[in-house]
Amino acid sequence: MNSDEARLYFHTLRSLRPSQVLGRVWRKVRRVSPDTSPAPQLRARGHWTAPAKREASWLSPTRRRFLNLEREILTSADWNATDASKLWLYNLHYFEDLLATDGHLRETWHNEGLERWIEENPPGTGNGWEPYPLSLRIVNWIKWSLAGHPLSVRVRHSLAVQVRFLRANLEHHLLGNHLFANAKALVLAGCFFEGPEADRWRAKGLALLHRELAEQMLPDGGQFERSPMYHSLFLEDLLDLFNLARTYPGLIEPGRIDDWKAAAKAARQWLVLMTHPDGQLALFNDCAIGVAPSPEELHAYARRLELGPISLPSKGIHQLHTSGFLRYDSESACAILDVGEIGPSYLPGHAHADTLSFELSLYGERALVDSGTSLYEAGEERLRQRSTAAHNTVMVDGADSSEVWSSFRVARRASTHGLVVDEVDGQLRVRCGHDGFMRLPGRVYHSREWVFGEQRLAIKDRVDGRFERAESFLHLHPSLTPSEEGVLALPDGRTLTYAFDGGAPQLVEGTWHPRFGQSLPNLHLRVPMVRSELRTTLRW
Repeated sequence: MNSDEARLYFHTLRSLRPSQVLGRVWRKVRRVSPDTSPAPQLRARGHWTAPAKREASWLSPTRRRFLNLEREILTSADWNATDASKLWLYNLHYFEDLLATDGHLRETWHNEGLERWIEENPPGTGNGWEPYPLSLRIVNWIKWSLAGHPLSVRVRHSLAVQVRFLRANLEHHLLGNHLFANAKALVLAGCFFEGPEADRWRAKGLALLHRELAEQMLPDGGQFERSPMYHSLFLEDLLDLFNLARTYPGLIEPGRIDDWKAAAKAARQWLVLMTHPDGQLALFNDCAIGVAPSPEELHAYARRLELGPISLPSKGIHQLHTSGFLRYDSESACAILDVGEIGPSYLPGHAHADTLSFELSLYGERALVDSGTSLYEAGEERLRQRSTAAHNTVMVDGADSSEVWSSFRVARRASTHGLVVDEVDGQLRVRCGHDGFMRLPGRVYHSREWVFGEQRLAIKDRVDGRFERAESFLHLHPSLTPSEEGVLALPDGRTLTYAFDGGAPQLVEGTWHPRFGQSLPNLHLRVPMVRSELRTTLRW
């Protein structure tokens, strides 16, 4: 290990919690044998409300489509194919198609698929027995059964074996959304089955959920990893738990149910503010469309559960104080700004180096975009998509504002300072700065000001300190095309014009990644700064 690698490890490990470090060591030395004793009996239940649906992924009895990539699953080896990505294989083991759109048309495939999974994935072996896919599959099998699909004796037995194995392999070394998913699976299994063993599962899951909900739910309603995609999955979890409590009345304490209901309401309101006018998520941090149910699917699910209305964004600025996002709305524009921390100090794995970035929609369609996320595998492309240059902000001397590295690691991180939201001459203004470049030899500080006027956005970037080069980036949605110098054509024939004072723009080819496995060609404006201040003016 060279000195640079040692430094990265030092600044990454110093923020971890002791339980994460000890948990990783414990998992390497501890081996758990699957418990294949008979399954508990099923518990009598009430009405289960139809949950949120996903896109179909089973194209035939053997063909699957995940992350925009199709594969045949023909042999037992295909469940752990060495030429498939880890994330693709995880999706293969989730069984989310059980609850997907038009799933009833694939019921025969589903029944055969459950039996085949059991036959070809022996207990404790392969990707499907890792805690996260194990958690999601347990939940999906139970939800499918609650929706009116009886499980065979063999499937019920396998389900119990899976729950026991999960209970012995909880992801305390990862925490975050992984541990929340583990806890949710234990609670569902502890309600679905009955008897002393099931009661222990439920008690453990409820205790973890109580602790993790307090930790992961920010006061403004956001999930603490600050990814709209993982927030959506978090909201789905809350809705499923509330649904479960109604399905098994009297089994869960009213106080816990009230907590889930209140958290779901706050999370729904957060989701509204982080949804563009096109109905899909803002793509900050690790976020991709199509992984979680769509915002409308989640809101429809909440309505079926009779959880009450939520407020739609009004004109002006809405601030998500603890998550670190701001939303601006006018008749023609919607902008979402990232002015906060990159994530929890001990869990920044889904963070990007995007401090002071923003996205902009015009006339209901996206115009300036975050570059998105198409993969999780370590490599140059993963690093590029997490880099500062892949976002609508400023890069200094080729460095990222936060030291993202490997697939999910961050060493030194940017912190924001001096956020001010006010009104100047009838225009709304947002000012903020960050210290992410203070680690550079020139101790550079980047500050940014957005001023929103009538069909106009003015941005002032200032870079203080010693530097050789600073560059601003604006990434365009693929539907925007250059029509003449300084003018971009919008899809409906209207235009977006841009002008820069303090740098000459260059139109550069790039890619946009709104979904996993998807790279769409687009353009971005790269603006090398010729002095310490750059003024950008956008009009539409």
